[in-house]
Amino acid sequence: MSTRGGVRPPAARSSSASVQEDDDGGALPPQGHLSADPVPPRRLGLLLTIGGVIGFLAAFTLTVERIKLLADPSGYKPSCDINPFISCGSVMVTWQARLFGFPNPLIGIAAFAVAVTLGVLLLSGTPLPRWVRVGWQVGITLGFVFVCWLMTQSLYSIKALCPWCMVAWAAVIPMFWTTTVDSLDRGLVPVPRGARRAVATLVEYRLLLSVFTGLVVVVLIAQAFWSQWLSLV
Repeated sequence: MSTRGGVRPPAARSSSASVQEDDDGGALPPQGHLSADPVPPRRLGLLLTIGGVIGFLAAFTLTVERIKLLADPSGYKPSCDINPFISCGSVMVTWQARLFGFPNPLIGIAAFAVAVTLGVLLLSGTPLPRWVRVGWQVGITLGFVFVCWLMTQSLYSIKALCPWCMVAWAAVIPMFWTTTVDSLDRGLVPVPRGARRAVATLVEYRLLLSVFTGLVVVVLIAQAFWSQWLSLV
């Protein structure tokens, strides 16, 4: 259809025109991402906020219990002492519980407070500078490694489970995996060209990483305390 002067009006854009596709018909990732399904900033913020609050409460409760135990070592029984192998008290008195010379939960209080702060900022739509994201990635990675070490110590050295510690573990695992795949997707962590497709797949199936890690922890706990579990039946 022509108009005055023979100029054809621009065709109306299709609603799907904003979605770019690759040669195979798949959606192209947004600019600055490796995956076509990146982690939404507000969803990451919600996870950090919820996980941070849960972890903070667990660390704070452990700190209070530790103070009470120090005040009355012979008479106080922590509220999370359920039986000989599910016991906060058995774990608190070990050297692993104060690896750096002070109670480990104090580290958790500070770290989980940072997680809540970053989560609230992301929920509010505040863009985080690159150095903040990189710093958080380093911090949550160290936290995940520390949690893995504490798990092995609880299962195979101390041979006791601290309920509030396990709550903190459960908070750290999804925060670590979601933060890590988001950092890989954004290029905050260098990714070789040959590994980019694999990273994109990890981003798309990020939930399974946390689920799989949780299942591994459950299996390890069941295996390490199998005879104790049977004694409760």
